[in-house]
Order: sequence, then C-alpha cells, then structure tokens
Amino acid sequence: MINKLDLKKINHLNTAFEIAKRMSFQKSKSNTSFIVKLSIAATSISIAAIILTLSIVNGFQEQIAQKVYQFWGTVRINAINGNVLNESPQLVNAIQQLPEIKQVEPYATQTAVIAYQKEMEGIIVKGINKGQPIPFLHMSSNLNQLFIEKSNETVLSQEIANKIGATIGSVVRVNFLQNGTVQERRFLVKGIYHSGIEEYDAEFIYIDLGVLQFLNSGSTEISGYSIHINENSDVPNLMQKIQSLCPPNTVATSIEEDYPQIFDWIGVQTVNRNVAVTIMLIIAVVNLLTCLFILILERVHMIGTLSAMGANEQFIRKVFLYQVSFINWIGIAIGSVIGIGLSLLQYYTGWIQLDETAYFMKTLPIKIVPLQIIMVIVGTLIISYISFLIPTIWINKISPAKTIRFD
Repeated sequence: MINKLDLKKINHLNTAFEIAKRMSFQKSKSNTSFIVKLSIAATSISIAAIILTLSIVNGFQEQIAQKVYQFWGTVRINAINGNVLNESPQLVNAIQQLPEIKQVEPYATQTAVIAYQKEMEGIIVKGINKGQPIPFLHMSSNLNQLFIEKSNETVLSQEIANKIGATIGSVVRVNFLQNGTVQERRFLVKGIYHSGIEEYDAEFIYIDLGVLQFLNSGSTEISGYSIHINENSDVPNLMQKIQSLCPPNTVATSIEEDYPQIFDWIGVQTVNRNVAVTIMLIIAVVNLLTCLFILILERVHMIGTLSAMGANEQFIRKVFLYQVSFINWIGIAIGSVIGIGLSLLQYYTGWIQLDETAYFMKTLPIKIVPLQIIMVIVGTLIISYISFLIPTIWINKISPAKTIRFD
C-alpha cells in the first residue's frame, strides 16, 4: 500500500507552478514543447488579427464619417418645404453661443454648367463665405491652405478639373440659369480639392456665397447652414437645442439622416467587425482547449504518479492551468505586440494602398483605441480561464493504480 505523502512536502520540492514551467519549456522526448509553441503561435495570430480588425474598421468608420462631416457639417439647418432661407446673423450668433458649437457656416447651392476651352460639364455650385476653409486640399496657390478670398475665385474638384482640362490659374466659365435666362460668370481657379467620395468630387465646385446671392437679385437667400461641432458632443441633445433657436418652418437634422446610405454602410462594418472578432476569439479558445486536452492525455502517467504521492485534484488541476496560462499569456503578449506594431506601421507609413473608387480613400486607415485592446486582452483571458475548467474536470476520473500499472 502506497503511503500518501504530505502535500506540503510536494509543494516544497516542486510547486504546481514549477512543474508546469518545466513541462512547458524543458526539452524532452515528448511533443509537449512543440505543442506549446504551436499553441502560442496560433493564439498570437488570433489576437493580432483581432487587434488589426478593430483598428482597420475604426479607421474606416472615422475617416469616411469625417469626410462627410467636413463637407456638410455634423448638423444642417434647412427649410422644411425645401425652399431657401434668409440669412440671419442673429440666428448664427445664437447658435454660436452654445458650448458644443465649433462653427456655423451659411451656404447656398445651385446647378450650373462649367466650361473651359471646348469642354463642358454639369455641376453643382456651392457658395460659401470668403475665408472659410475648404477641406480636402489637393493643390492650392497658397500651398498650405485652401479658401476663397475674392469674388472671382473658384475651387474645383480634381475630377472636374481633369474632365475639362483646367488647372490652377485657369479661367473657367460658369453658366447659371436665372429666371429663364443664362448668366455667365468667369472664375479664376484658386485651388483644387479631392475628397475621395465620388458623389462630391464629380459634382461640386466652390465659389463665393455673395456671387450666388447677387445673381438672385442681390438677396440674402441661402440654402441652409452647416454646423460643425466639437468632438464627443451629444448630437441628439444638441439638435434639440438648435431646433429651439430656429425660426418657424426650418428644421435641424443630423448629417446621418440626410445621407443614410453612407452611414448605414458604416454601421454594417460594425456588424462585420463583431462577427470577425467573435470567430477569431472562438478559434483562439478552441485552440487552447485542444492544446490542454492533448497535454493532459500526454501526462496521464504523471497525473497518476502525483495522485499516488498524495497530490489532490486541485493541485494537479493547477499544474495544467499554469501550463496553459503560460501559453495564453505569452500568446496574447506576442499577438498584442504584432497587432499594435502592424497597426502603427500602417498608420505612419500608409504602405497598404486601396482602390479609392471603392473605399473612398487611397490608403488603409488605422485608428487604435487603447480601451478596445485592453478589453480584447481581458476578455480573452476571462473566457479562456472559464473554458480551461472543462478539460481539467476529466483529471479526477484518472485512476492512479491503472495509469502506473499501464506504464
């Protein structure tokens, strides 16, 4: 009969942690070391893929949303019936007093035809205030900034400029239809913008708002107001405040409501991201569980020996939990470094290029959210440890006498 030893003596000579460490990293004739390395590699790949997926989807959503916000603002004020508004400095001042507001910009739009030499193209003219910054700088006579200073200046999109053959310094003709008659105005091309969103680049040019108002018999009519807000503002609550300041027959709407097709597409990316992350997390956990099962099966004789020496089920379970923890921690650490490293490499170098006509941007966008990475790491650890308890339940079914006699 085997006399059971005091578990304290076993712990003194070889703790569960030490046993697990030697099993994992000490060279032996068994395949334990290879299995451990393979599981670490698989876990690292899964974690790196999750971090890259989150960073890429975050980048896409932010970049596309920001392009729409830069062009139209986050909130717009328009007439309910689609008619024009009269420009109101009092309304602008009142809205500007709200702490969430960054800028309120009146604008007007009108269809027209642009011509240069023998080329003509149908366009939408957007009138803005002089000195108002124009986003998406591509080329400008001022090099580092893009805005209209004079009434005879215009800013074209790169796509429209290419179609009609105009460049910076060219004088283009714009024909407006006013009250059944065509009025032609000549504009000097001050700069060229490029947003990457074909819907905008194929249609819009910028001119001075005063020119459009002058063509409308010198009125103060505008199409509406573009409102740019500070980051992290409560948009629904802010819209209610703005609406309370608006005159009758006008409505404040978010740009998401005006361009649902773009923002619905952005929302779909969130669903795709969650599905991809879930699948990769499941793969990582299944890989670790498979590894743990193999390690237990390979060490059946050791389990029987430890049991015969007096080690209880909890002690033996700790050995394998420590061993799979080494795999989990090292895999997560390596995967995090790889995922964050590749994300930063793309962020600073932009070495992965995209088809701009399909994705609205030339380079793969990246946005790293530290909280998301922490949640991935913590979530993987929690789910893994809960899952690890399943294989270790099998340990108490191993008979010491049978395993030692079998050996």
